[in-house]
Amino acid sequence: MELKTRYLGLELEHPVVASASPLSQKLEGIRALEDGGASAVVLFSLFEEQIRHEAAAYEHLTRVGTESFGEALSYFPEVDDYQVGPQEYLELIRRAREAVSIPVIGSLNGVTPSGWIEYAGLIEEAGASALELNIFHIPADLDESGRDVEARYEEIVHRVKTTVSIPLAVKLGPYFSATGDMARRLTAAGADALVLFNRFYQPDFDLDNLAVSPDLELSSASEIRLPLLWIGVLKGRISVDLAATTGVERGREVMKYLLAGADAVMTTSSLLRHGPEHARTLVRELVEWMEQTGYESVEQMKGAMSQERVADPTAFERANYVRALQEYRNARTEAGHM
Repeated sequence: MELKTRYLGLELEHPVVASASPLSQKLEGIRALEDGGASAVVLFSLFEEQIRHEAAAYEHLTRVGTESFGEALSYFPEVDDYQVGPQEYLELIRRAREAVSIPVIGSLNGVTPSGWIEYAGLIEEAGASALELNIFHIPADLDESGRDVEARYEEIVHRVKTTVSIPLAVKLGPYFSATGDMARRLTAAGADALVLFNRFYQPDFDLDNLAVSPDLELSSASEIRLPLLWIGVLKGRISVDLAATTGVERGREVMKYLLAGADAVMTTSSLLRHGPEHARTLVRELVEWMEQTGYESVEQMKGAMSQERVADPTAFERANYVRALQEYRNARTEAGHM
């Protein structure tokens, strides 16, 4: 049985990849992810704010006595707010490449083109096997149009792609009005892979303290359906690799994502819940299912249930939505007569 897959030009022993998380903040964690069975690891993200803060701190040191800048500097978070700074991040990549045999993928999280360019190149120089752009932008400005947001993504991808020669993945959110068109435009801008989907920060309210709560929740298997839909729609229709993320709890989710057309299946929440060794469990469950169903390779599985290849392509479209509602009503009606 052949489990190997190719993602971002990298040959992986199997499709289960550890996505960006606190588990990869230290070398010991990266080693644990390799030992736990991950075929590659995406490092935790280096944030644009960290890069800006380091630059501002350096500027402050070289301009001591400039009162206006000293005041402006106070708007940046304190150094201790960030566990790992930009230089430490680059050193971690260097050390990880020497310590583990699996690919190490860097990750940049930002929102403006200027925050990415220099460090994209430095991440490549540090030895990263590839780079993932985690473009996290909440268009809270009501004057910002959808086209403005899309153009921002395209510019960032284009400028980073012209800076580095390593493969480039773009982690997308699910809220574009035309995801397929956006996927094509990012491919044209230089993306080598798309990661579907980013789970954007959504604040909650703390009713006891009447404050906005920044808590993040781990994903659950019930969140698989939206990325499953779009991977199934895009498979075979765009020329880049596709990685699935969100909702991977058991091997079942790995199987579904592969059948939709994913080249790699990423997980963070399940590894945080069950430990890095859970990656090996996901692979074992995948192998057991492949043996039961007669699949001889992961490549054979990829896209077997994509929109391009299923008997009823409308299952991905509005017609199936109408059918699902009608079947639900019929089931409710029949239950009422029992």
